[in-house]
Amino acid sequence: MIRTQIYLTEEEKSALNSLSASSGKSLSRLIREAVDNLIVRYSRNRHSQVLDRAAGMWKDREDLPDFAELRKDWDRGHA
Repeated sequence: MIRTQIYLTEEEKSALNSLSASSGKSLSRLIREAVDNLIVRYSRNRHSQVLDRAAGMWKDREDLPDFAELRKDWDRGHA
């Protein structure tokens, strides 16, 4: 692990102290959990943004095969 320093407001520090006492977790552990949750949240957001940008990217292309026909051929092959 890498040691780092952060600044908290008095309210944040007080709330973390209360959470620490009630949960039995250290302040460092609570902060790491909060950072992990933030990373997951933004990673999901990033994933959604990429998918949103990709949606419909082939919509107006004329050079693609007829996927419905291809699918029918594939379905017939497995019947």
